Amino acid sequence: MSRIGRAPINVPANVTVTVAAGNEVTVKGPLGTLSHTFADCVSFAQEGAVLTVSRASDEAEHRALHGLSRTLLNNMVVGVTTGYAKTLQINGVGYRAEKQGKRLVLSLGYSHPVYFEEGNGITFELPDNTTIVVKGIDKQVVGQIAAEIRAKRPPEPYLGKGIRYVGEKIRRKAGKTGK
Repeated sequence: MSRIGRAPINVPANVTVTVAAGNEVTVKGPLGTLSHTFADCVSFAQEGAVLTVSRASDEAEHRALHGLSRTLLNNMVVGVTTGYAKTLQINGVGYRAEKQGKRLVLSLGYSHPVYFEEGNGITFELPDNTTIVVKGIDKQVVGQIAAEIRAKRPPEPYLGKGIRYVGEKIRRKAGKTGK
């Protein structure tokens, strides 16, 4: 058995999990609703506030999908209860972020501003003009939007300018030594 796959999922009291035909699982909580269609080789059983995931056989594909399905379902439960957030830090002279309505405007040294729209369950918070917090209930979407923002100006190794995740270590290189 998969160690991750056989771990039970604790469902809080304010969250409802429903399994429909075709293995479509819907999770409703205080922050919203998420649904996902899982593979047919995986089955779900709920006993009270505990949800367990089991697989049909010991084939390699079924073993791989067992742990994946359990983790995806756990991420859905955590997402609708507490949500997910990624924090980005902007470094560089003149680099900044501001919010105009539901639009994130980034000044990153280009001849034009870079825009990102809120939507698809994603919100942006700016504690200051060099910090961006991407929040949402879907872990994959939050990570994808944060990666797209970071890709607009990735941190460079000589001066460290660019957009990086908070806690990310940038390997710095020495510049020119001169004559």
